[in-house]
Amino acid sequence: MQKTLQFSLLTAALLSQLHANEITLAPLEITSTSITTDELHATEAVEVYTQKEIEAAHVQNIYEFLNKETSVTAMPSYGNPFAQKLDMHGYGIGDGYQNIVIRVNGRKLNNIDMVPQLLSSISPNQIERIEIIKSSGIVEGGDGANAGVINIITKESNEKQIGFYAGTYNTVDGNFYAGHTDDKLSLSVSGEAQKNGGTRYIDDNGNKDQNKFSNFSFDLSYTPVDALELRLNGLTSDIDTWYASSLTKAQYDEDPTQKSDSYYSGVHQLYTSDVIGAGASYYFNDKLSLNADFSHEYKTSNYITYDSESKYTYNSYNVNAKYSDNNFKVTVGIDGFNGDRKASKNTTTKDNIAGYISAEYRLSNSTFKAGYRYEKVSYEYAPVNGVSLTQDDSLDGIELGYNLALNKEQSIFANYTKSYQAPDIDRFFNWGGTFNNFISPMKADNYTLGYNYITKRNKFKISAYYIDLKDEIYYYSDPTYVASKNTNIDKSHKYGFDFYDKFVVNEQFNFSINYNYVMAKIDTEIENGEDFSGKELPGVSNHNVKAVLNYMPNTHTTLSLTEIYRSEAYAANDFTNSFIQKQDAYTSTDISVTYSEKSWEVFAKVNNIFNQNNGLWIKDDKIYPVNFTTTAIAGINLKY
Repeated sequence: MQKTLQFSLLTAALLSQLHANEITLAPLEITSTSITTDELHATEAVEVYTQKEIEAAHVQNIYEFLNKETSVTAMPSYGNPFAQKLDMHGYGIGDGYQNIVIRVNGRKLNNIDMVPQLLSSISPNQIERIEIIKSSGIVEGGDGANAGVINIITKESNEKQIGFYAGTYNTVDGNFYAGHTDDKLSLSVSGEAQKNGGTRYIDDNGNKDQNKFSNFSFDLSYTPVDALELRLNGLTSDIDTWYASSLTKAQYDEDPTQKSDSYYSGVHQLYTSDVIGAGASYYFNDKLSLNADFSHEYKTSNYITYDSESKYTYNSYNVNAKYSDNNFKVTVGIDGFNGDRKASKNTTTKDNIAGYISAEYRLSNSTFKAGYRYEKVSYEYAPVNGVSLTQDDSLDGIELGYNLALNKEQSIFANYTKSYQAPDIDRFFNWGGTFNNFISPMKADNYTLGYNYITKRNKFKISAYYIDLKDEIYYYSDPTYVASKNTNIDKSHKYGFDFYDKFVVNEQFNFSINYNYVMAKIDTEIENGEDFSGKELPGVSNHNVKAVLNYMPNTHTTLSLTEIYRSEAYAANDFTNSFIQKQDAYTSTDISVTYSEKSWEVFAKVNNIFNQNNGLWIKDDKIYPVNFTTTAIAGINLKY
């Protein structure tokens, strides 16, 4: 049935007459880095997704867009849909998110502990573009940018938008965006509220893993004189979620909606985040500017189920000077982050301070890029009763890149990046909350070669990479729990290639495919008498495919078919590659239809139309069902 549907859409598109709006492709700018460039001249592998593409996907959150449209993998963290784990370039669905730096308008979303980045706090309707820099970005991204950097840029426009949709499992969402820009003032406000009745049972009384959240944000910039820009922004997020615990394989096969037999069959969490930020830019002339941005975040994570609450305070800043003169650009800056977590038994802090320089020079058809970052990371563990412990790590990162434009449509590039990841504070604790010890930072050498071919009808990109790692951080899970601890893999490596092609067949039909192959291997590691040398890193699928087919029978209607496939992998804790059960292959087929006029659109979307079971395997008989049933939404967007 699946192949029949895809073939029918393809045939219809190819046989239709050409009377829809013309679609043309071009190299997109990369604006989130201090040195602006574009896809064709970039010295690293990049992906850029625009506001139009994000809106057309009709996703319920950014995680869904990343998982369906990009080379990034997203899976709910132990069933939590609002704090999902990400993976890119083979770091594993278990800890891969800690090797990706995510920034929103320059502010890092990475946490000081093992809580994934809270992308649920950013509504899709407020995003202008998403830029993904793969196996690079350490100079500006800093600590954790081993797999790369995801930069999210929010909108600044005169657009006004109101949206609403409803769907299966009592899903309801309302969102808005309103912006104003002129020569002096730019102001935007956005908000979203969503609730879901739940898809899995958490007790014997018929209660399900329901959830709800709300976000509100504002961005303000004011230019009192031509040389000065002042900025102010804020964001508040509130999440109230229940998520169900794991199932055995027999339960998962029988009915993935059923209640777990775990001691805690469901987990209730309240999560709040409040952010305020300010910044300024002074332009001495057309070539030189000085920029400063500061932000303060206070958040709480309260696990009602466990009677466990943590309070976080984050302060970050970035001050830099930029110089641009024809073919030469350089940025010099200071980047800092101070974070602490207060729990009932201790306060633990992680402070980062770094200096960096990045430069780019264009000579004829060649682009050269070089950058360096020095970062100091300081920890303090202060138990309520006991002696405080401290540790300092000094780390450095390097980026070297070269791009050769063969002509106006083609280029080749080569990149070397030396990156690192300082441990998060949870790595210093054992099972039960006792102090483990400070462990070593991870270091990686990344090598990438790539080719770009961009025409009005075709955008083709391919890149190959090799990553050599030392002290990759992981959690050793002892079956008896006695020897379980956070530690380092002595040596490991990863390699693979990324393939992307978007092709406009005609004015009615276009498609895109994003294919990623990766192999992640452990070279040397022995822990508690177990030898992992030569094993594959668990939680890494070798093959990842995302394909999107768009058919536009007229100027107002778009029909989209999306196919996602990830091959099977070893379960997240299976470092010996010997568990009976493996992570099943992930598959989902989604279809959507949109009818749009100048100021409004209506849409309907069905996810997982073939009702395919999917899950996250931690170990044998510990499975968290994910996207295991057909869901649907329908809604309307009004634009002014």
